[in-house]
Amino acid sequence: MSADETAAPAPPLSDDERRLHDMGYAQELRRHMSGFSNFAVSFTIISILSGCLTLYGTGMNTGGPALITWGWPIVGVMTLFVGLAMAEVCSSYPTAGGLYYWSAKLAKKNAPAWSWFTGWFNFLGQVAVTAGIDFGAAFFLNALLDLQWGFDTRPWHTIVLFAAILVVHALLNQFGVTIVALFNDVSVWWHIIGVLLIVAVLVFVPSHHQSASYVFGHFVNNTGWGSSFYVALLGLLLAQYTFTGYDASAHMTEETRDAATAGPRGIVTSILVSLAAGWVLLIGVTFAIQHYATESTATVPPAQIFVDAVGNTGGKLLLVVVVVAQLFCGMASVTANSRMIYAFSRDGALPGSRLWHKINARTRTPTNAIWLAAAGALILGLPYLWNSTAYAAVTSIAVIGLYVAYVLPTLLRLLRGADFVPGPWHLGRWSRPIGIIAVVWVLFISILFMLPTASPITGKTFNYTVFAVVAVLGFATIYWFASARRWFKGPKVQGSAEELAAIEDELESLA
Repeated sequence: MSADETAAPAPPLSDDERRLHDMGYAQELRRHMSGFSNFAVSFTIISILSGCLTLYGTGMNTGGPALITWGWPIVGVMTLFVGLAMAEVCSSYPTAGGLYYWSAKLAKKNAPAWSWFTGWFNFLGQVAVTAGIDFGAAFFLNALLDLQWGFDTRPWHTIVLFAAILVVHALLNQFGVTIVALFNDVSVWWHIIGVLLIVAVLVFVPSHHQSASYVFGHFVNNTGWGSSFYVALLGLLLAQYTFTGYDASAHMTEETRDAATAGPRGIVTSILVSLAAGWVLLIGVTFAIQHYATESTATVPPAQIFVDAVGNTGGKLLLVVVVVAQLFCGMASVTANSRMIYAFSRDGALPGSRLWHKINARTRTPTNAIWLAAAGALILGLPYLWNSTAYAAVTSIAVIGLYVAYVLPTLLRLLRGADFVPGPWHLGRWSRPIGIIAVVWVLFISILFMLPTASPITGKTFNYTVFAVVAVLGFATIYWFASARRWFKGPKVQGSAEELAAIEDELESLA
């Protein structure tokens, strides 16, 4: 009897693997994540202890307590509409490519162009949100080190910490695959318990609290602009920036079991849990404000609020809780960002795609894509060395890049109408109205967050968001018409069923 005849038959494909094969892709990444782990990645990247607190100072100066308190539920509900529309499409196409793959499959014509521009906006937003998260972590870590050892918060100190954090996150993602998965699960409970701990301390320890009328009704305008309405709109950035990154659940579907339902649930659940917990956190911090004038102008306003409210030691302990949560968040963002780069490169859309798509056979992770994600984030953060508003610009870039990418598949799904084939998780008759609200909201915020944030407009206060967005859009457009339109045909099929199986067998033999 020959060796071939005695060899054990190949194990049958799971439903997830079969669906991935139907989309033309091999199971190159290891499918090890549960539905909870998928939710945990998005919840960790949203990270209320990162977004809410890193932009809290922005909120204090653009609308004050009233906008901090009321902007959150308003933006949260509108974000839920966007997330619901995304989740429905995710259920139909659970692949790491996510948004740009969806656009290719939903467009009635010019599918490669729709896919191309969706992917480039997603790439911009993913890199920017990674920069924003780890830059925020550097801010807070710098404040903690300053309190403990006098390592002051001058710009180059923050940039050094920012670079170090990115390197650590890249190394963890390259070598610590199981550790990253464990940290993402731990992160959920760290965020929930951390919020409850911070709020409890701020409720019971300080001898003085602000009144309810102050927390829910006091308006502040320190921007230099005369229009309170315009300033109130600018104040929405705090909440809208925090509610980003939940597309991670889609990018992780090739590593998630029961992906067609777990991915959509991860998107929606991460928004809902963040909406509730984030509002509790913001209200708790705002009630604990002691000296508004000095705290609103501090380099890291929440750190100053903690210290003023509960003392130096207590403030440092609360900062530790926040910094650890932000480090979890940045680690997960690098994970999701690298998977998007891996998938976009798998289809040949990034310069040097063959390099970025390469998989580490031992860890089954896209190592080169991980380092590209970290390097891109570092480049976006460097302008802080000479522009004090650079961090706000990075957060605006993240919002615009991600939300344009979020909504383009939704727009195409609306245009496709009854031709859309829903997956096991769908919105039924609510699909169209929810999709329309999502498109209108994203159009609104995309214009809003490119507008000037401070007056008078100078080199130090200029919002360079528009330059970054135009630069990436311009590059993608020129690249498209000069070259890519002739060879980029959208998501590629990796091969026949036999060829896909051969790819998977080779990876298993090298592991």
